[in-house]
Amino acid sequence: MSITSQQIEAFSQNLYEEERSPGTIENYLRHVRTFAAWLGRGEVTKEVAAGWKAYLVTAGYAPATINAMLGSLNRFFAFMDWQDCQVKTLRLQRRLFRDDSRELTRAEYDRLLTTAHAQGRERLALLMEAICATGIRVSEVRYLTVEAVQKGRAEIALKGKVRTILIPGKLRKKLLKFARKNKTASGELFLTRNGKPMSRKQIWAEMKALCKAAGVAPSKVFPHNLRHLFARTFYKVCRDVAKLADVLGHSSMETTRIYLISTGTEHVKQLERLGLVG
Repeated sequence: MSITSQQIEAFSQNLYEEERSPGTIENYLRHVRTFAAWLGRGEVTKEVAAGWKAYLVTAGYAPATINAMLGSLNRFFAFMDWQDCQVKTLRLQRRLFRDDSRELTRAEYDRLLTTAHAQGRERLALLMEAICATGIRVSEVRYLTVEAVQKGRAEIALKGKVRTILIPGKLRKKLLKFARKNKTASGELFLTRNGKPMSRKQIWAEMKALCKAAGVAPSKVFPHNLRHLFARTFYKVCRDVAKLADVLGHSSMETTRIYLISTGTEHVKQLERLGLVG
């Protein structure tokens, strides 16, 4: 048995029917296609899948990335009823701290906004504020409609769940002003010049374009990092992990806990405060 484009297309359709988010579907398909390209015309077996796992390790992929790729492949195997080809993911030690090189600080966020305004990129600046002030995923930006802003809340239906996102008053005023300026009477707020919704890739690219002028490392600038900044800031105010999990739309508080891991620098400061070195 080998992997065909028809099988991947059927898998894609199944994911849509399961109401997986666009970002999740994109990741699953990219990982399966990467394996298919590596496999070539070879036959799919457990040994071959294990060989791909070993290849990813030796190629220097991050353990979390490898597990994500294996998870996608195992899901595809389950869809194809090839459970005997599934391979185990890597066992990872719970992370105690996060890599500083990927941590977006409040000061850096402010510099990105200032740079966007200075370059006349008001739509991008407001979009970043909307994500960072509400904690929505980039795939959920489409739920920020004129109607939602008028109500002060957006009803987000994804992954078989519905949750309500409250829109702060100051952000509401900015969004309504933006809608009036662009003569958007209803529907989605963040659109391209052609009136189409902004794609994840476009938002990503526009944010990256700010890096040099803002003096922020590109490794820190991507939409999901705004959600992380929201989570850390929200937790500092309320100190309630369960409430934060509900706001973020997480089914498990363990996922929320990952958002709150301190940076390596913060971890070192905590160790220094122990005073165990004379």
